[in-house]
Amino acid sequence: MVLFNLSSDNPGPFILVGIPGLEHAHVWIGIPFCIVYMVAIVGNCILLYLILVERSLHKPMFFFLSMLAMTDLTLSTAGVPKTLSIFWLGAQEITFPGCLTQMFFLHYSFVLDSAILMAMAFDRYVAICSPLRYNIILTPKTIIKIVVGISFRSFCIMLPVVFLLTRLPFCRTRIIPHTYCEHIGVARLACADISINIWYGFCGPIMTVISDMILIAVSYTLILYAVFRLPSQEARQKALGTCGSHVCVILMFYTPAVFSALAHRFGHSVSHTFHIMFANLYIVIPPALNPIIYGVKTKQIREKVTVLFSTKRT
Repeated sequence: MVLFNLSSDNPGPFILVGIPGLEHAHVWIGIPFCIVYMVAIVGNCILLYLILVERSLHKPMFFFLSMLAMTDLTLSTAGVPKTLSIFWLGAQEITFPGCLTQMFFLHYSFVLDSAILMAMAFDRYVAICSPLRYNIILTPKTIIKIVVGISFRSFCIMLPVVFLLTRLPFCRTRIIPHTYCEHIGVARLACADISINIWYGFCGPIMTVISDMILIAVSYTLILYAVFRLPSQEARQKALGTCGSHVCVILMFYTPAVFSALAHRFGHSVSHTFHIMFANLYIVIPPALNPIIYGVKTKQIREKVTVLFSTKRT
């Protein structure tokens, strides 16, 4: 056990253990993590490139999709490179400012991802329930307001977390049984009352994500109501097809989050090793699968990807 006896005015480095209980397998665990991370980088970069250069993709839905891709890149890049350096190089130390920076971007990206999915649900609601007014409602000016609003909201929610941690004295162990810094995990190392951290950690980010989930559920309830009122089966299938990729991404984003929250709250028999492994998969799997899902299920993107690779082969 390594102990650090430093005051909070001059915080020393923290030690990120990695995945407790699987230290002997870190080198091998890092290989699939690296592969999936590379898939996430390549997939999201291709998606961003296509949306940037193809004028036919310059629509609100694809603008939100490009924002989701950039946020996914931030989410995975904030955690995976440090995780791989722990697995392969044994670089377990992380400075206090570095820990705060990593924590901020991880949590900020997560909250922003949720907000983007909510904005995309609103986009689908307008497209299906008010198709004739789509271009009137979702003007470029409105989209910019939405983007600035959700980005600023996410920033304002996560910034207090940084200040809540900087006020804490760390006079006991600085060993974090994880591969990256997260708010409550770091706060629990403090030798002071962390009630405010716990309450804000719940009422701030978690309640925000829950409110996003409720608004998404309301949007899709209204969408389904409008779809099943359409006269023909073909029209209903076409309308639902435009939502298919978004629904898959929503389920992939929120289902693990809900499962993780329930496991932390009620799954006392679930091992800590499983929690850490699951948390690592969560920051790399959705960013890798999101561009694949949209590439497979969205006709416009599928066609542009086919043209892109056909041209390169030629």
